[in-house]
Amino acid sequence: MTSKIIDYRLDGIYRQRQEGFFMQRVKLPAGVISSVQARGVARIAETFGHGIIHLTTRGSMEIHWLREENLPPVKRELGKAGLTSRGACGGAVRGIVCGAHGSDKFPAIETMARRLQRHFTGNPRFERLPKKFKIGLEADVSGGRHLIQDAGLVLARSEEGRCWYDVWVAGGLGREPQAGFLLEREVDERRIIPLLEAIVRVYASHTPAGKRLKCLVREIGEDELRSRISAEPGAREELPEVVALPEHLLPSPGHRQRFEVQVFAGLLPSDKLRLLADFADARADGSLIVTVDQNLACVLAEGVDEAAALRELEEAGFNQGLRPEQTVFRVCPGAHECLAGLAPTRDIAQAVLDALGTEGTKLAWAISGCPNSCTQPQLADVGIVISRLVVDKDGNKAPGFDLYRRNNGGLGEKVGELLTLDDLLEGVRRIG
Repeated sequence: MTSKIIDYRLDGIYRQRQEGFFMQRVKLPAGVISSVQARGVARIAETFGHGIIHLTTRGSMEIHWLREENLPPVKRELGKAGLTSRGACGGAVRGIVCGAHGSDKFPAIETMARRLQRHFTGNPRFERLPKKFKIGLEADVSGGRHLIQDAGLVLARSEEGRCWYDVWVAGGLGREPQAGFLLEREVDERRIIPLLEAIVRVYASHTPAGKRLKCLVREIGEDELRSRISAEPGAREELPEVVALPEHLLPSPGHRQRFEVQVFAGLLPSDKLRLLADFADARADGSLIVTVDQNLACVLAEGVDEAAALRELEEAGFNQGLRPEQTVFRVCPGAHECLAGLAPTRDIAQAVLDALGTEGTKLAWAISGCPNSCTQPQLADVGIVISRLVVDKDGNKAPGFDLYRRNNGGLGEKVGELLTLDDLLEGVRRIG
């Protein structure tokens, strides 16, 4: 009898660059996590890892430096906290991302995100896909994140508790960035799950292993993709209306104050996460948000003194990122831990930050340690991609940087290619 080989990726696990160590990713629908769950993640990081949590640009949390024997107990601990990692890596429907936490419509969006995650996670019909399948929900198109998803849902309108979404498909970044296209306008929320199922089935049936949906549309064209999706039996199906209590953890922001704590490169010590969980219990209805900029945010509860809450955070050591003028800077783990990373991104990010002038601090920046573009550099005002290693004049390998600028919506355009670090920093200084 042959033993089965476990596919760790479907359980949200990747091998690290360091031999014998693993990373565990945790899916958070729309980036929302309760204070109880946050303490569970902190406990896992302290017990099994190095006590550091990495916040991702898709609103997930990652725990690094796990040994293989730690993986089963980590999964049990996640289960105790009501969290899942299934499908957070590998060929599956990934965590449902959202960058619209400040929208008054966010409770409805979070509810939809939770329904989608519950439906697709661990469903064998939607695992073993050719590659990852990403779904994003947004309140509008301003951030452009709907353009980089396999399926991007943009809230078009809402009436009497029901929502309609514009559905965009076949976007993605990586080595060949491609903006998604509008598949259908104003899809009733009762059709969203059947339509997404149809899209995933077409993707799984017609796309070679290792390829994204954007690759299929390049091969067959938008019209043929539309035709194949429409031919799926459930593509026009409407599910019965959901009559249930609301599922969202966050209230509508309304007039409430929203605080965002800046976390450099998304690296958050577990003790700081515990402090924020305690703050959320006392001041923010027991909920936190992992933002798409790798920060942690919360919405203050009714009646909370904003000035006192701010002082409390600052006294706890969160004295950066509480005000809007703070620089947005997204950074992936790069060669610090990731197998795909070509250079130490956190060191490079610090060098870039040190080179920023006044005008540069007003922009959103992102640096990706490889062409996979996990930090979404093509959606930043200034995006930096380490595209490959090049041999310098002394015969040593050094990172070559591609530079992107985004000005008028859509994806950023490449304005520099295979720059040296010195050239990159000089360009940063010129930006101001």
